[in-house]
Amino acid sequence: MSGHEGGKKKPLKQSKKQAKEMDKEDKAFKQKQKEDYKKFEELKAKAVGKGPLATGVIKKSGKK
Repeated sequence: MSGHEGGKKKPLKQSKKQAKEMDKEDKAFKQKQKEDYKKFEELKAKAVGKGPLATGVIKKSGKK
């Protein structure tokens, strides 16, 4: 009888992943994302000052 072999075995520790070097395409993609995010934030800031978009509410009459 060997009592030490039962149960789950612990997985081996995996080495830390090295920082992936970014090539030109990755850098360009990251830069484009940053620019798009800045544009989005500017548009969002402009939209906040304008108020609600749909102000044309149809009022119902009191008659049924």
